[in-house]
Amino acid sequence: MSYLNFVFLVLLTIFFSWARYTAAQQQLVAANVKASMASGVGRNEKISDAYEVALMYANTHYRLCASDVVSLKFPRAPEFDQTVSVEPDGVVNLAAVGDLRLEGLTTPESVQVIEAAYSKLLEDPTVVLELKDFNKPYFLVLGEVNRPGKYDLRGYTSASEALATAGGFKGTAKHSQILLFRRAINDWYEVKPLDFRKFLRGDFGQDAEVRPGDMLFVPRNAFSKLKGFIP
Repeated sequence: MSYLNFVFLVLLTIFFSWARYTAAQQQLVAANVKASMASGVGRNEKISDAYEVALMYANTHYRLCASDVVSLKFPRAPEFDQTVSVEPDGVVNLAAVGDLRLEGLTTPESVQVIEAAYSKLLEDPTVVLELKDFNKPYFLVLGEVNRPGKYDLRGYTSASEALATAGGFKGTAKHSQILLFRRAINDWYEVKPLDFRKFLRGDFGQDAEVRPGDMLFVPRNAFSKLKGFIP
C-alpha cells in the first residue's frame, strides 16, 4: 500500500469517527438557532438547509458581502421598516440615516451599527435584521490535493473533512505545513499552520475548524520540488 493511499484511508477513518461529534454539533446548532431567533434575528424561510440556518444565525461567522439583501424591521417604529442591498462599495443606504458600511460585519455587528445610527432619531431603535439573499458559505482547498477548488460549506467542517472533500493529498503534498488562511479585517488574513503528520499521530488540535471563506493550501514537498532538477 502506497503512503498516499495509507494517508487517505486514515483520513476516511477519521472522517467517519467525526459522525457522532457532528450529530452533537447539529443538536447544539439547533438550540443556538432558537436562541438567536429569540434575541431578534429574523427567520428566513428561503433557507431550507439547517446547516445554512446555523451559519447565518447561530455561528455568526457569516459576514455580509456586496449584493447581500437584508430586511430591517423596527418593532417600535414600523414606518422605518425597509429592505436594502449591500452595494458594491460595501454600504447600504438607509431611510433617514443615509449610507452605512456593513460589508464584512456579522449580522449581530450589523444590528449594533444600525441601532447606533437610528438612536439619534428614535428613543427605542431596536431592529430585527433578516437575511433575504446572501452569498452561499464556501471554503477553498488549493495546492497539492486531487480536486482543488471551491466547495459549499454545510455545517461543522474540520480541515481533515475539507481535505477529504477535495480528494485527499497528492503524492507531492507536504503534510506537515498545510496553511489555513482566514480573513480577519478588510484585506488582512490570519494564517494558521497545520501539521497533519502530528494529526495522524493523534494530535487532533491540528485539525482546525473550517469557517466560511477560509482557504486551505497544501504546499509541495521538498523532494517533488527537487525532482525536476534530478537527472
